[in-house]
Amino acid sequence: MSTDLIQEARRQAEICNACRYCEGFCSVFPSLQSRRAFADGDITQLANLCHNCRGCYYACQYTAPHEFDLNLPRALAEVRRESWERFAWPAPLARMFHTHGDRIALAAVAGFAVLFMAIRALGSAGGEGFYSALSHAAMVAIFLPAFLFPLLSLAIGVGRYWREVAGSLPHPRDFVAALGMAGRMKDLAAGHGDGCNFEDEDRFSHARRHAHHAVMYGFLLCFASTVSGTVMHYFLDMPAPYPIWSAPKLLGVPGGVLLTIGCIWMIVLKRRADPDLADVAAQGGELAFIALLGFVALSGLAVYALGNTAIMPSLLALHLGSVLAFFLLTPFTKMAHGVYRFAALVRDAQSKRTERPGSAKGA
Repeated sequence: MSTDLIQEARRQAEICNACRYCEGFCSVFPSLQSRRAFADGDITQLANLCHNCRGCYYACQYTAPHEFDLNLPRALAEVRRESWERFAWPAPLARMFHTHGDRIALAAVAGFAVLFMAIRALGSAGGEGFYSALSHAAMVAIFLPAFLFPLLSLAIGVGRYWREVAGSLPHPRDFVAALGMAGRMKDLAAGHGDGCNFEDEDRFSHARRHAHHAVMYGFLLCFASTVSGTVMHYFLDMPAPYPIWSAPKLLGVPGGVLLTIGCIWMIVLKRRADPDLADVAAQGGELAFIALLGFVALSGLAVYALGNTAIMPSLLALHLGSVLAFFLLTPFTKMAHGVYRFAALVRDAQSKRTERPGSAKGA
């Protein structure tokens, strides 16, 4: 791990712990203030609890030009990105995406789209609807391994994370508490409930929270749509295409709309935000991933809307190329944040349940 990044974050955390003006702002500060000293794993845990809402920065009296020069959102963002790179499997791919995310995402989508067009040209088609452009068997053969790879990669990464933050076997209550925090995006409302300061300095706003909600619930609806289609195909003998009033469409269309709106909204908010309060090294990769996720949703809606036209096969190749790129790049992108963030919330709930406040654990 980067000793310099950990040391700087530790310095700032110790000052914050002595000051305690930001007590209760989000999950970071109760966890921070329950310790008197910080091991490297404690700093990693704090970094992954942080949602970069920036409220602590604008409330702080020790930011530049004060000699303490505190910028806790940036310090934790840099540790967070470095931790994702270390935990990722294979790790070099994470470092590459953070620095060259836009080019990697674009090349992956274009390359996979050409691959799907070539497969179609070789005659792998047959069936109705989208299967007239690419057979169901070909889709399964390609996407099943692509779906399993990020699950394996993220499982390895979370295992590494859990060992570093000294997590033990969690209780079911820890998962319930974490799900409640994640589902409501509570930390983006801050401890006072007025929202965060991400995109407009010291003005509170719920915009980023709502944009995250749109992305998260849009993604979950799209995933539920895929699951329902799988059940209908394999267990109910009801292959695609499906009518508008079927479960895959009733879940997938609203999910795609929410996901598209949420991604566009998040890009706008990130463009408005002060880059000095984030990890500059990862900003290109973050924007590239959000754009890729939004394109997956938008291209899927376009395929559905234009499914009976002559351009459907080309649109389908582009959409499937973006989906395949999304799956294979997920462990190395901002999408991994959701997984590590949830693990951090589980570990935080576990700490609150098992550790005495004010103890010197982590010294």
